[in-house]
Amino acid sequence: MLGISACLGGVFCRYDGGSNEITALKKLVEAGQAIMICPEVLGGLSTPRHPAEIQGGDGFDVWQGQARVLDNEGNDLTEAFKQGAIKAYEELQKLQITGLILKEKSPSCGSSLVYDGSFSGMRIKGVGVATAYFIQQGLLVYSEENWLEMRMT
Repeated sequence: MLGISACLGGVFCRYDGGSNEITALKKLVEAGQAIMICPEVLGGLSTPRHPAEIQGGDGFDVWQGQARVLDNEGNDLTEAFKQGAIKAYEELQKLQITGLILKEKSPSCGSSLVYDGSFSGMRIKGVGVATAYFIQQGLLVYSEENWLEMRMT
């Protein structure tokens, strides 16, 4: 069984109240082959919410105390993002999930790119807060852009 970012499965949980539904991933959920998670919602963030970006690095830097997650109004959401990652991991562990397909570029779920923290649309190489935590716990993380590679390995 896989874990999938809830927004990829069609849940309206993005910061702007939308989703990023990918039909093939939604079908995996409907077939009982995947479950959906949203670390940001599990961390207590509302939908919709102000956009947030990691400032000072990526998700690994957040866990090391070297970066923070701020929204575009300057509110520090770091703890909500960290708590959401921990809660999501606990849910994944209960179901013995070891592989994830997460939303690229998200401050929680990005697996190779995240926004640079300037709210300018610029991206940097790096991972989101939840992705960093999941990787540290030994989970395999893919994005909606490369998940088919996972199915072939």
